[in-house]
Amino acid sequence: MRKSSRRAALGLLGAGLAAPFIRPSFAQAAWPEQTSVPDILKGTGEVRIATFGGTMQETQTKAYFEPFEKATGIKVRAFPGSDPTKIKAMVETGNVEWDMAQLSRGSIMNLQKMGDYFEKIDYSLVDDGVGKEYRFEYGLEMLVWAQVLAYRTDAFKGAAPASWADFWDTRKFPGERAMYGTGSGGWPEMEFALMAAGVPPDQLYPLDVDKALASYGKIKKDVVKWWDTGAVPIQLLTDREVTMTTVWNGRMAALQAAGVPAQISWNQGLLKRDAWGIPKGAKNKANALKFVAYSTMAIPQARIALGIPYGSVNVESNKYIPPERQTVLPSSPDIKKNLVNYNYDWWIANREVVIPKFNKWLLS
Repeated sequence: MRKSSRRAALGLLGAGLAAPFIRPSFAQAAWPEQTSVPDILKGTGEVRIATFGGTMQETQTKAYFEPFEKATGIKVRAFPGSDPTKIKAMVETGNVEWDMAQLSRGSIMNLQKMGDYFEKIDYSLVDDGVGKEYRFEYGLEMLVWAQVLAYRTDAFKGAAPASWADFWDTRKFPGERAMYGTGSGGWPEMEFALMAAGVPPDQLYPLDVDKALASYGKIKKDVVKWWDTGAVPIQLLTDREVTMTTVWNGRMAALQAAGVPAQISWNQGLLKRDAWGIPKGAKNKANALKFVAYSTMAIPQARIALGIPYGSVNVESNKYIPPERQTVLPSSPDIKKNLVNYNYDWWIANREVVIPKFNKWLLS
């Protein structure tokens, strides 16, 4: 199963939407500096990090790869193209080329169900500001993002959708829709279907799959595209092919910078996370653990959030992020309270039954 398409696609925006994620008002010169690190994080040698490439890797390089090298003496070598299937092959052949990788919690947990593919995280090194909800045995979540509702602001005569019930209401909010499908190995947005049917956000899990499919059935004819890469819903909004779509929040920055009249409705969005995982047998495990700790300190986390509109896992980072920037970050207290914490555990346990059932419904 691949769960990397969202982030891998960050560098694949169309030419008309290639505006950088780093906004002029948050230029690198204004970013806070991590002036010192604990001696335990210092060292020698290198750490080889697999990333999702594109704008994400460019931001990571400025936000913490280069500062980490200066502060610790450990060289960072970045490799675009992180992929759990590659890690599986590396570990099984004993040729582990990466020391750590950017993945989803789901990808790490899924591989661990199959065998012993990741090293345990040494949490004695990790900053206390990192929330417990982001910590798990074989990985540390280090970036939050949101799967949300996006809409054209010129489509509804001043009205604005504010819930999944609104997304499903094609009379009040007419026009065609797009939603995330399973074409790239992802998981459908059943949470949205259930909230549209009236299930309270705090009572979603365990998901009622049959009820979700029944809810999907009410809007199926209006969904013109089941997308599987992040560029697609952005292009559909830009070309006026849909009035509403589900979208990854970070993609909206480029669309809005290009002047497209579109907005995010954060309410009832899914709060998802990227994580660091250290492949079993990593040659530079000690340095990887040091980087895991450094990158989740408050200031490095704030630097990432200033460079790309994804959020921090360290609560202390908010001290270093201006209020204006908080308005586009899913980790902002005012936004996060409206989001639903995505339950990777449930999906890992149930996906082998749920995905075929969804695909059969979609083809029916």
